[in-house]
Amino acid sequence: MDELYSQYSQIVFYFLYKRCNDPLLAEDLMQETFLKAIESIDSYDENCKISTWLCQIAKHLLYQHWAKDNRVQLEDLDDSYEANTNTEQHAIARIELADVWDKLQKLPLEMKKVVELRVLGDLSYSEIGSMLGISEAKARVTFFRAKMILIKEGNYGKDEL
Repeated sequence: MDELYSQYSQIVFYFLYKRCNDPLLAEDLMQETFLKAIESIDSYDENCKISTWLCQIAKHLLYQHWAKDNRVQLEDLDDSYEANTNTEQHAIARIELADVWDKLQKLPLEMKKVVELRVLGDLSYSEIGSMLGISEAKARVTFFRAKMILIKEGNYGKDEL
């Protein structure tokens, strides 16, 4: 596991940091990712790259953190109009994100992986191609096709995805 950590820790850290913009949180979640990987090494499917598997674990840990972090504490509520507006906008954004996420889960596996790595991992098409063992061009086309499917099924504007 030490070899895996030394080889993939920077990838996992970068993946997390690009999503949360908090180096301390990214570091904590990276450590937790490798702990979870040790616990669930038996569930590793050798059809995907280890880096992809680790980033999936990291992504789920980040979502769990955000879910816990987004619980509204009554004592923290502000009575101002601005706070209410921000809360409403945040709630609407989360509902829309959940809708997109549900539709994303229905995409074919390769499309789903490309979209997740591009959007959640903020990786280049070249990096995605390397991680998934496909060409940069195929990563681009796959992302474009997935985006068109999501736009068609969700009535989203092209700027929203």
